[in-house]
Amino acid sequence: MDTGRSIGDHLRAWRQRRRMSQLDLASEAEISTRHLSFVESGRSQPSRDMVLHLAERLDIPLRDRNLLLVSAGFAPIFPERELEDPQLRSARRAIELVLTGHEPYPALAVDRHWQLVAANSALERLLGGAAPSLLVPPINVLRLSLHPEGLAPRIANLAQWRQHLLERLRRQVDLSADPVLADLLDELRKYPAPARGGRPPDGLSGDFGGVVIPFRLVNDGAVLSFFSTTTVFGTPLDITLSELALEAFFPADPTTAEALNRLPRKA
Repeated sequence: MDTGRSIGDHLRAWRQRRRMSQLDLASEAEISTRHLSFVESGRSQPSRDMVLHLAERLDIPLRDRNLLLVSAGFAPIFPERELEDPQLRSARRAIELVLTGHEPYPALAVDRHWQLVAANSALERLLGGAAPSLLVPPINVLRLSLHPEGLAPRIANLAQWRQHLLERLRRQVDLSADPVLADLLDELRKYPAPARGGRPPDGLSGDFGGVVIPFRLVNDGAVLSFFSTTTVFGTPLDITLSELALEAFFPADPTTAEALNRLPRKA
């Protein structure tokens, strides 16, 4: 935890990261620009409530809100429990219900660094052919997707899907300044890129007419086409829950739905 910087330094960095002026943030927080300027320069020490208020306006992750509190001389208030903690039993059960209830379609849960937390058996059945080293926990799903020994050779619209994932990760890096995500982005960009640009080849747009980017995976000689949705926990107060995301894949056409229903199930 970086506690060497002052609360003013942290707030200024987050404000600039959000591309907000002092006037913008002061207006959002309903405080004077002069007061915010004094806080950032160290001429005024904010209360704990003011730190949390500004952090809310800046949409700062809970993990970093703890850091802001410590830098201002207060104790952190947001706990970080293991998912197996008894106090997260209800949340863990909700994840299991979502993943199993989504079968026979693939679904997974990931943490803030795209490490696989849980997956249903439908996803596991689609990972054949990936290098065993990429399937050793902790599994990074972006690395598994774009690595030349992972799913990349089986992604029919790899150029388009790669561009989508890199842009999504780049936005996360911009918003969070997370060095682990920045390193991951650098790594993924170095993987071999297909020669074709970001637009899908003819016939690979599915039923969406360019509205949604499909994920098209070759499986047993057939091309399965998916679109995905992302679910997060609402108003979490635990860091672990705040950093979890559930990704559910839906068939984009009847052929894919039929193929998934024919896949052998786990006993």
